[in-house]
Amino acid sequence: MKSEYDNELIITIVRRGWSEPVIAAARRAGAEGGTILLGRGTGIHEVKTLLGIAIEPEKEIILTVVAAARTDAVLDAIVAAAELDQPGMGLAFVVPVRRVVGRVHMFRKDEGEASRAPAPVTGRETP
Repeated sequence: MKSEYDNELIITIVRRGWSEPVIAAARRAGAEGGTILLGRGTGIHEVKTLLGIAIEPEKEIILTVVAAARTDAVLDAIVAAAELDQPGMGLAFVVPVRRVVGRVHMFRKDEGEASRAPAPVTGRETP
């Protein structure tokens, strides 16, 4: 399905230690990088105890902004790398991104082409 937006955000939530394979797979599929955040699970199946003390499972949240045209390929790569088709391995979802400012990876060098610097973003453009 074609997005009405140029970019989309893939949010992936996995167990701690799984973010590096996710980022590597996303990059191979065309993403330019990602941001990894730490979190903790609070779902009903997340509570475990050790000697009667509750242990809160640590999670890694990977935020990956991609061109809408690349979303399906990147998401498929993430699903495979994180084994998200298996129960309890995590989840991923896509959110449309209306506007992006401050991206340093806006243009990539491709096949010997010199990279182009993006035009300055002032925040004053009209919608």
